[in-house]
Amino acid sequence: MTKVKAQEPSARQDPAARSETITAADRLHSAAIHLLRRGRKQDVASGIGPAQLSALSVLVFAGPQTLASLAAAEQVRPPTMSRIVAALKRSRLVDITRDTHDARRMRIRAAARGTLLLQQARQRRIEYLAAHLDSLTTTELAQLTTAAEILENLLRSWR
Repeated sequence: MTKVKAQEPSARQDPAARSETITAADRLHSAAIHLLRRGRKQDVASGIGPAQLSALSVLVFAGPQTLASLAAAEQVRPPTMSRIVAALKRSRLVDITRDTHDARRMRIRAAARGTLLLQQARQRRIEYLAAHLDSLTTTELAQLTTAAEILENLLRSWR
């Protein structure tokens, strides 16, 4: 027999809870911005700019992309992405090949050197964050882990 977990009603179902939802969203937004800004300071050690590092991240985690799909993923115009990719190419962080189905289209993929650089940058950010999480109690760390799981589940549902 499968047990069905009873779910609490969502805040949007209770008009009185709407202001609590807005307050939580505001606090989460502010905390996320500050967390990202502080973590981004670690990226200086990578030797490339934030736009290049972000595009490289898409290539490492999502796989090879066309210029148009990479621009869309990064929410920039293709000419801007073209400049970012050119800089990544000059640094030998990406490889560019012709698309096998359409010779006019190029496929951009992270080179081994680019993957390593991104992994190192990510590890620096994680270590920086972990060093600050060390000050939390076991209970606070468990709560933060639960909150991260909730956020991950929420983000999956946005797709």
